[in-house]
Amino acid sequence: MPKSKGRAKKKTRQDRPVDVAAAPQVNPSWFVPVMCGLMIFGVLWVTTFYVTSGNWPAPIGYWNLVIGMGAIMAGFMMATRWR
Repeated sequence: MPKSKGRAKKKTRQDRPVDVAAAPQVNPSWFVPVMCGLMIFGVLWVTTFYVTSGNWPAPIGYWNLVIGMGAIMAGFMMATRWR
């Protein structure tokens, strides 16, 4: 019995060439210093608040913790975008 030639296979996604040489994204030169500065500022703000028993850096009570932790969180959020 003769053998059939079969059907031509469709091209799949795997057969297509993939562009793997995409240009890397680069952060601006100020990004890392600002990121580190925010984290250090936040730690120093919270530490100063606890060492001075809440009288300094600002007489706003426990809102000082919000300021310090907010700066730390902003620094960490920037760290997730660092390339």
